[in-house]
Amino acid sequence: MKALDDLLVLDLGQIYNGPYCSLMLAFQGATVIKIEPPNGENLRVRRKGDCHEFLMLNSNKRGLTLNLKSEKGKNIFIDLVKKADVLVENFSLGAMDRLGLGYEKLKEINPRLIYASGKGYGSYGLYAERPAMDLTVQAISGVMATTGFPDHPPVKAGPAICDFLGGIHLFGGIMTALYQRNRTGLGQLVEVSMHDAVYPTLASALGAYYSKGEKVSERTGNQHSGMATAPYNVYPTKDGHVAILCVADRQWYSLLEVMGRQDLMDNEKYNSNVNRSKHTLEVDEIVMGWTLSLSKERISSLLKQANVPHAPVNTIAEVAEDPHLIERGMIREVVHPVKGKIRVPGSPIRLSNSELDKVVAAPTLGQHSKDVLNELLSIDEETIEELEKEGAIGEATKEWI
Repeated sequence: MKALDDLLVLDLGQIYNGPYCSLMLAFQGATVIKIEPPNGENLRVRRKGDCHEFLMLNSNKRGLTLNLKSEKGKNIFIDLVKKADVLVENFSLGAMDRLGLGYEKLKEINPRLIYASGKGYGSYGLYAERPAMDLTVQAISGVMATTGFPDHPPVKAGPAICDFLGGIHLFGGIMTALYQRNRTGLGQLVEVSMHDAVYPTLASALGAYYSKGEKVSERTGNQHSGMATAPYNVYPTKDGHVAILCVADRQWYSLLEVMGRQDLMDNEKYNSNVNRSKHTLEVDEIVMGWTLSLSKERISSLLKQANVPHAPVNTIAEVAEDPHLIERGMIREVVHPVKGKIRVPGSPIRLSNSELDKVVAAPTLGQHSKDVLNELLSIDEETIEELEKEGAIGEATKEWI
């Protein structure tokens, strides 16, 4: 038995936010129906053919195309809502209401429905009407202000952190609402704002702001955001870079042993984290003087033995072949009907009694439309063909099936 194998999820998610949320539901056994417009969702057509990002975020889902702007397409969707446990959407504010498919409408049709809505800035507030993408939320939330070096312009974080933080919080909200439904028998609206979700991640920068005001630069490069830990930086090596930090004083003394700098053991400037943080630049010079003479592999080997927090700075190519991720099943190889063998993510959520035993490639456009409509709504093949001709559903791409 999988944890969620009795749940039916309607997935209207697009790009990263909604699809990641529904991917987590699918990995735990829920039947997730990915519903796309006849031409496909935005991420599918970002590049020619299904782009790899789409394939990464839509494994273990069934694909259905529906034209929600057509009366018959909308009626099919409503019939599916009657049977569904969860609906996931991350359209722009008001889009579902304009289609006549907002929460107030759908809860009348199915009072047990968990209606999960991912938004950039939420359904209310000063920013609610703003168009939102990961970059814009990074800009307005302070992420960009705190990323980069003090003598350079603000920089976005490389990963799409706002999209994915919003998506995983939405997953958490759904699971919480399902737990409450077990007691009340009623569904509810679950809303997560990407902007809200990213705010707590600024803990170090906000801690510095509240403690020291403008005395600490917003952007501190690879040093601690609040300049409250030293050493804490990325240091050059003979063949790349390595990240090293010492949260506890004992780790600093272990690092001194490895570096052969026992002469600094009794130096009052460095005998506590508070004192080291006052001399961060000096500490960095000491550490860098050692790292420059060694390879990042050698440094990692020495610091692992000494139990000092560290990691080599891996390239994307190295991450793509990371043996640890492969062993843990986070990098999965699946067979796609068009792309052949591809690599996609597994689940970072592990349940001992609900193992992720199989990952299936993302559906091609409309791949399961006929099966879904027949199995869930008992619509026969002749009627499905008529719906295709009328544009209520999209025609599945034949060569992909």
